[in-house]
Amino acid sequence: MDRSYKNAFFYYSFSDCAYIEGLETKFHYAAIESCGEEFYNALLERGWRRFGEMFFAPFCDFCKECVSIRYCVGGFKLSQNHKRVLRNNAHIRCEFRTPSYHIDKVALYNKYHSQMNIKKGWEFNQVDRDKYNYMFVDGRGGFGKEICFFAGERLIAVALVDILSAFKAMSAIYFFYDHDYANLSLGTFSILKQFEIARDLGVQYLYPGYWIRNHHSLGYKERFKPFEYLANRPKLYEAPEWRVYE
Repeated sequence: MDRSYKNAFFYYSFSDCAYIEGLETKFHYAAIESCGEEFYNALLERGWRRFGEMFFAPFCDFCKECVSIRYCVGGFKLSQNHKRVLRNNAHIRCEFRTPSYHIDKVALYNKYHSQMNIKKGWEFNQVDRDKYNYMFVDGRGGFGKEICFFAGERLIAVALVDILSAFKAMSAIYFFYDHDYANLSLGTFSILKQFEIARDLGVQYLYPGYWIRNHHSLGYKERFKPFEYLANRPKLYEAPEWRVYE
C-alpha cells in the first residue's frame, strides 16, 4: 500500500452505537495531518471515511450491520421519483467549489442539528467558526469540495464531498439542509447532483458511506442502484472484497 501521508496516528475507541440501540461500537481512527490521494483511496476501498483530518472505520466485534457501499456511477438510471425531485428543484442554484467557512453555513448547520435533535433525538452541539473549520475545512487537501444549494440568494443546503480524480472516486462526507425546505427532498436532490458531477468528472464509484438494510436513517441508500458492498472488513494490509449487490 502507498504511504503518501504525513504524521498519521492510529488508535481505536469504544462508544454506544448511534444506529442500533443497546449495542457498542468499536471504531478504528487515523489522525492524518496530510493524506495523499493514493493512500486515501486505499483507505476508502477498505471502508474508511474522512471527517476533517480524521479517518475512521467500524470494526465491531459482535455486529456487522454497518456495510460500506459504493454506487456504480456509469450504471445509474433515474427513477420516476428521482425525475420528480429534479423537476421540483429546477429553481435551485448549485455552486461547486472548495470548502470554506461562512457565517451562513454555521447558522444553517446549527439550525439543522437543532431540528434533528427534535426530529430524531440527535445530541445538539452548537458549532462556531473554529469547530466548523475543524470539521469541514481542515483536512480538505486537494480533494475536498462542497456543493452549496441556494433558493434565490438564501443558502438552504451544503454537501461536502471528496474527489480522488486519479482513482475516479468520489466520497460523500456530510450533508445538512434547511428544514424549511423539507418538501423539496433536498437529501435526494443532493445525491442526484453528486451523480451528475461524478459523471461529468468521469468518476467510476461514488462512496455514500455506511448502509444498514431497512434502517430508518441509513436504509435510504439502497434506493440508488446499482451498487457494490464491501463483503469483508479488511485490515490495511488486506485486500478488500467488493461484490455487486443483487
